[in-house]
Amino acid sequence: MKILLGQMLIESGIITVKTLERALARQKGCGKKLGMVLEEMGVINPDELVEALAQQFGMETVKGLAARSFPKHLLELIPGEIAISKLVFPIERQEGVLALAVSDPLDSETLEFLEKNCEMKIVQLLAAPEEILSAVKQHYLRGGTAGNLTLKILVVDDSAGMSCDIEGALKREGYQVFTANDGVEGLKIAFSQRPDLILCDAGVPRMDGYALMRAIKANPASAGTPMILLTSKASPEEEHRALKAGFHDFIAKPMMTIRVVSRVRRAFEIMQQVGPAA
Repeated sequence: MKILLGQMLIESGIITVKTLERALARQKGCGKKLGMVLEEMGVINPDELVEALAQQFGMETVKGLAARSFPKHLLELIPGEIAISKLVFPIERQEGVLALAVSDPLDSETLEFLEKNCEMKIVQLLAAPEEILSAVKQHYLRGGTAGNLTLKILVVDDSAGMSCDIEGALKREGYQVFTANDGVEGLKIAFSQRPDLILCDAGVPRMDGYALMRAIKANPASAGTPMILLTSKASPEEEHRALKAGFHDFIAKPMMTIRVVSRVRRAFEIMQQVGPAA
């Protein structure tokens, strides 16, 4: 399926063969869907991806969910935590059939679970992730993680397992999360996605955490982005070096994801208090 999507994007002139090759190589390291990888690389926008997927799977698309009204009994069919973590949103229920907006048409596991849980057949309609996030924020969330949906976090770490754990923990808090497995990819994503916070490992390849921080600070458009250093060198000297270099915070490895979430919350609380320019 991923090759078919890539071929369709090439044939439509959205990406080149070289871009597809780079995206597939990166996908092997992170395990993400091809469309998400291409979007993080900044070579395809959400609308283009949705249209390509709709053409590939012969599905209809849907927009404007946040501006519409939905009855409470309909929303209750899909638990809020699933709507957030799986990016799905109930649109309409009629005669044992539930129309569901989805961002990933290949997520058969979630589809099967919801059909069993709702005891209904589900018809999928495609929507961009941002579209569903906005709808979830508008119709499901009241306080708590609601404000987090507008916050973007970039995680740069060459450990696929660690990145996956951190990404999952932060997404459960409602944050939008992007990942990169080396400093060069991290820099590209930082410039294309403009994250509100960057977590980076000190020893990532191609451009280590300190070099990435200098590159981020050297660009006026990203200079104010706070960064947290992740490092296995748990010493007062390393912490002093990190803070002196300009990092907002320092987290020693090995670490629990709950600690990362706590530090991220604290970072955003401090930024809210002192303002974005600080």
